[in-house]
Amino acid sequence: MSKWLLVVESNCKDPTREDEFNDWYNQIHFPDIFETPCFVRASRYELVKPVEGKGKYIAVYEIQSDDLDADMAKHQANMKRKQAMGRMTDLISVVSRGIYKEIASFPERLTNNLK
Repeated sequence: MSKWLLVVESNCKDPTREDEFNDWYNQIHFPDIFETPCFVRASRYELVKPVEGKGKYIAVYEIQSDDLDADMAKHQANMKRKQAMGRMTDLISVVSRGIYKEIASFPERLTNNLK
């Protein structure tokens, strides 16, 4: 099974509602994402020193799939259903999105093993 990362860089359109944006992302969007079985883990990060033109937030989704195209089609269909149900937010502005295939993996603390 191949491993992938979906990386989404985003901003909140209304800085006065960032708490609401983060609550939506963490409490609604993440559970909705995991309804597609290929998604196995997710994390979010906040850029410490925001830069013009970059997303303040980044979400990293770990995916395991033998057929990424089929699984991403299922994911897109799920997201369309969630949008029709009113579970999406108008606060998100996606700056960039990319899917990366794992080409190498190293155990944690590898540097300790090199001594």
